[in-house]
Amino acid sequence: MAVITEGTLRAMWKRGIPNPFPLAKEEKLTPAAADFLKGRGISVKPLEQKGVSDKSNVAGESLSIVAGVSNRHIHVSQEHVEQLFGPGYMLTPLRPLSQPGQFAAKEQVTLVGPKGMIPNVRILGPSRGATQVEISRTDGFALGIHPPVRLSGAIDGTPGVAVIGPKGCVVLEQGVIIAKCHVHMSTDDATTFGVQHGDHLMLLTGGERPVLFPEVTVRVSPQYRLDFHIDLDEANAANLRTGDTVSVAGVNGRLSRGLAR
Repeated sequence: MAVITEGTLRAMWKRGIPNPFPLAKEEKLTPAAADFLKGRGISVKPLEQKGVSDKSNVAGESLSIVAGVSNRHIHVSQEHVEQLFGPGYMLTPLRPLSQPGQFAAKEQVTLVGPKGMIPNVRILGPSRGATQVEISRTDGFALGIHPPVRLSGAIDGTPGVAVIGPKGCVVLEQGVIIAKCHVHMSTDDATTFGVQHGDHLMLLTGGERPVLFPEVTVRVSPQYRLDFHIDLDEANAANLRTGDTVSVAGVNGRLSRGLAR
């Protein structure tokens, strides 16, 4: 059975989605995909097909995820927001991000390391309990620091950096990471993909130079929307842009049946 996810529909949206949306017998919409169509006034038209047998879906087969490329950014605690921008200051939303409730803020800061600085680094909101800076390895060379690859929140033992705002400066003792590539999923999406929180997907890009990401961490929450997050270095190496899709090639180190040869 081919499963159509919200990410698949979002990728189709740029080219245009037919109304009604034709749904073959062997195809299934995830709950999020059904809501996506409903919210845009697009009805679903089941197609009658003969001679098509229903086959159980091997986890990871015929599934795709939309990529979201993350440039360098910083998550800031409210305490540090006020140190950087002034007492009582609140972040100003500029545009929403893919995950509900998160936004790119209008505010920007400058990062200063032992060897250099990077200006105009965007703050992502809302404010968090601990300040965390996410950069690429290339950015680390420019700053003169060498952060480890970590999942968000795992900042123990990481290097620090100075953060400069219009009203003050914060010197972080730790908190700079290179974000490990990961997939956000709702609980419904996790059921569809046959995975759970902490599992790993193998994701394959398309195009003339396909690249396999062999260990993409799955993060599951009822509040998440399906999204594959990678940093700018990874995206450039794989020739990926935000909105491109990648296919699921395997789960937890095992290739899907159609690819394991």
